[in-house]
Amino acid sequence: MKKILSAFLLLLVALLAAVSVGSADLSMWDSLKILLHRLPIAGEWVQLSGIGTVYETIVWEVRMPRVLLAAMTGGILAVVGSAYQGIFLNPLADPHILGVSSGAALGATMAMSAGLSVSVWGLGAVGLFAFAGALLTVFLVYQAAKIGGSLSVMHMLLTGTAISTMLSSMISLWMTFHHDQIVKVYMWTLGSFAAATWEKTAFLSVFAVVGTAVLCAGAGKLNLMMMGEEDAKCLGVDTGRLQKTFIVTSSLLVAAAVSVSGIIGFVGLIVPHCVRLLCGPDNRKVMPFSFFAGAIFLMACDTVARTVAAPTEVPVGVVTAMFGAPYFISLIWRERGRRGS
Repeated sequence: MKKILSAFLLLLVALLAAVSVGSADLSMWDSLKILLHRLPIAGEWVQLSGIGTVYETIVWEVRMPRVLLAAMTGGILAVVGSAYQGIFLNPLADPHILGVSSGAALGATMAMSAGLSVSVWGLGAVGLFAFAGALLTVFLVYQAAKIGGSLSVMHMLLTGTAISTMLSSMISLWMTFHHDQIVKVYMWTLGSFAAATWEKTAFLSVFAVVGTAVLCAGAGKLNLMMMGEEDAKCLGVDTGRLQKTFIVTSSLLVAAAVSVSGIIGFVGLIVPHCVRLLCGPDNRKVMPFSFFAGAIFLMACDTVARTVAAPTEVPVGVVTAMFGAPYFISLIWRERGRRGS
């Protein structure tokens, strides 16, 4: 419990640092006062003397929803990555392994090409179509992987790969007839939180809280299942139900995250690995700490993305790849050296 509290406090410090950095630099103390001033009870006791209303608007209306959205997206991708790696018994499994990102990309591409302008739950047409495309893809993969009414994990992986490849081809074909949208679609697939709003933050927070709670609640059973499906059944675990719960919940989480941020790689792949190095293989520790670590990591990457080339913004997916790819290669080399020794 103390470690969870420490991780939560570290997350708050990282959040405070992230909202303080930008073209209009503020001290962390001033940012803290602005945030406390907005709280219902504490706001009555905190005065903003010496801090202009412009800075208050920047911190609360511009930076805060963006930072929170990045934190929740990072947490979701990391906790789903740890769940997939456990349920598929594959250390290379990541949140996009079932073709969710390709389905979301196709939906977003269609919305951009059609020039639609609607808004539901704080999501614009692109976000809505991305969310719908991701969910439809998961449904197709899930139905195609069923054998005799039961779910086959191996068939899900193979079907996900096949459908993902097919959807990527459809996107390429669609772009052949809509050249004017290529740059916009390409930038969306690299991920960004530039369009963050409080409505999007509220939308994603529902999925983040409920979905993460469901996954963490099943972490103990996942430990047993990783020992072997037959052994888990002997210990009273309904493995089929556990697989369905984890896959459906994880897919919903990823679909929601992708709809507000675009496609961001490496977070769900490397963060769980880092957490396991520190906490061991117990999923009851790995999952909650992965959420905190993923949130901090993506907040840091987004801060770099919006400041390193200001006033131009670098896609956050580029930053995560620059940090994630070298680290992941080092993990592979370390494992290779361990087995060779």
